[in-house]
Amino acid sequence: MASERPCPADDFSIYYVLAECTDHYDSSPVKEVEENQPHSQGVTGLRNLGNTCYMNAILQCLCSISPLAEYFLSGKYITALQKDCSEVATAFAYVMTDMWLGDSECVSPEIFRSAFGNLYPAFMKKTQQDAQEFLIYVLNELHESLKKCHRKSYEKGSIPRCCRKTIANEVSIITQLFEGQLNYSIMCLKCENCTYKNEVFTILCLPIPSDYECSLQDCLQCFFQQDTLTWHNQIHCSFCETKQETAVRASISKAPKVIIFHLKRFDILGTMKRKLRTDIHYPLTNLDLSPYICPVFRKHPKYNLCAVVNHFGDLDGGHYTAFCKNSVTQAWYSFDDTRVSEIPDTSVQTATAYLLFYSCQPFSIPIKKCKS
Repeated sequence: MASERPCPADDFSIYYVLAECTDHYDSSPVKEVEENQPHSQGVTGLRNLGNTCYMNAILQCLCSISPLAEYFLSGKYITALQKDCSEVATAFAYVMTDMWLGDSECVSPEIFRSAFGNLYPAFMKKTQQDAQEFLIYVLNELHESLKKCHRKSYEKGSIPRCCRKTIANEVSIITQLFEGQLNYSIMCLKCENCTYKNEVFTILCLPIPSDYECSLQDCLQCFFQQDTLTWHNQIHCSFCETKQETAVRASISKAPKVIIFHLKRFDILGTMKRKLRTDIHYPLTNLDLSPYICPVFRKHPKYNLCAVVNHFGDLDGGHYTAFCKNSVTQAWYSFDDTRVSEIPDTSVQTATAYLLFYSCQPFSIPIKKCKS
């Protein structure tokens, strides 16, 4: 995606729901979705096409986000489609429609996989892929297919320079929902001159500060703590006119409506590879991000969990599942390819969590069709 895009005012705030998730290997009771029960909208399994559990888990999480579902189910996406790159977005809409409006207990994402694989052949291979990497490509491709160009500008007025947001020149449903902005304050430790740099994000990759047990807040504090750059990492100071030791601290100058955390469980040091199996405790509701958001923009500092991608196994193999809260039934479900189970809130906390999706507002049931 383009490097500095903001989110203009929009009307998606009425389409929000919390969602929580669970570990399907948990000992807590789960309730299978029975064949004789009415099929619930958005509660649909996905067929595994050969090591495509990573794709299925990501599609389940994205399809559970009501503002995104509403955008595609209502047909709003059609008017935004870019003629030269519409195949992936159209295929995504087909999958979304099958999952929300179809009568089947499970569907095949073959159309989406084929369209996506035409652009990224690596994802057509029947080998395991990283779910976080796949999510980045999907969000970027959907943005490219649906973006509208606007004039690029910057916020002015009484807002402190360190907190100003860049007004994007490319906007889409993806930037409106998932895109945030980090502000880096960079201070020379010799002359104490401070400069600022903005950087957009759709996923925050959080370090894990413990091998055994920690909280999501511990991960966030580690990410946002001040860093001192010394030796070969020194930054050129325009006032000193030479490289100097520098203190760098990040804060959120624009918080997205849906924030995605990637827990960096895969640790690679040279030729050594390992997976961190740290038990990370994360809240289901009221995740407080106010310590990390620029005070001017603390409008919705608390977030609620809406989906989880779990990873079982190690770096060279394994299996992905998803936990999502359905905005129609208000229940949590475990999605393991074609296997769908209703799960209690108590099963949400899991040591296998790899991606966490949080929403700053509750979702509502997506609107299916535009009025004629």
